[in-house]
Amino acid sequence: MLTFGAGIWAFGQIVDRYATDGYGPARTMTQMLDLAAAVDGLECLDINVPFAEGISKASELAPALAERGLRARAITPHLYTREFARGAFTNPEPEVRRRAAERVHEAVAVARELGADYVKFWPGQDGFDLPGQADYARLWELTVSAIRDLASAHPDVQFAIEYKAKEPRVRITLADAARTLLAIDEAGQPNVGIVMDFGHSLLAGETPAEAVQLVHRRGRLVSVELNDNWRGWDDDLPVASVHLFETVEYLLAVRRIGWDKPVLLDQFPFREDPVRALSESIRTIRALEQVCDRIDLEELADAQERQDALAAQAILWSAIGMARAT
Repeated sequence: MLTFGAGIWAFGQIVDRYATDGYGPARTMTQMLDLAAAVDGLECLDINVPFAEGISKASELAPALAERGLRARAITPHLYTREFARGAFTNPEPEVRRRAAERVHEAVAVARELGADYVKFWPGQDGFDLPGQADYARLWELTVSAIRDLASAHPDVQFAIEYKAKEPRVRITLADAARTLLAIDEAGQPNVGIVMDFGHSLLAGETPAEAVQLVHRRGRLVSVELNDNWRGWDDDLPVASVHLFETVEYLLAVRRIGWDKPVLLDQFPFREDPVRALSESIRTIRALEQVCDRIDLEELADAQERQDALAAQAILWSAIGMARAT
């Protein structure tokens, strides 16, 4: 049975460019932890550095997590805020690139103190917006160099890159699984892998089940995340709310590779209660695990070997419990 975690941001105040006063109230770190602890089945968190208001040190956060039966799964440094608007790893100013590296070093120290499993890079500002703006080779060189330098500085720490096609940058350099694998390969460090976000894979035009197996095949899968979207934007919707079959296929792929670590929920419940939204996603995943249990894997493998698309679809429909009229 799968276990679950979530990004701490799901429980904070969510802001967009229209509701600049935020959806819902502002919350302190302690209030966010209280909400996370109220989600049945949630065991761990991806936590941003710097922390939200109310807690400033890892030594303060550690007991707060323990008191609520939670732990840190990942530490994600803020590399995408205003100071990095023109890039973190690829910023044209060397001093800003240095500050980005310092932010990562800070995250590493927090990860060590909290016993987190990995430090995540989400370089959302590293990219470009308009044709002619960027020297693409230079952006790539700076990206790979930063990954190499940071990973080699902390060989005992696992790093993981979460790729994304766009937002906040109109085009992000590490946009998909293949490009991210290429960057990791060029960086040449064994302690760098990938966070496989279902919604980001959809946004990149990928098939998530295919992408997660590709990343696993290369030995670079560090974390698995679930959510959903309409493919045009990173909506971070509840699990399987749009892509039911793709989610089932993704869960089958996760089983196939023998995934035994938490599945993280990366959701932004703008207008919904966060405890309810994430609880519903966990219930959905558990229900879809039962769907996966009902799939005859040998029969499905046979249909796939023959590339019989209709037979494969019929097997999935049957497992979902939708027997169709003949």
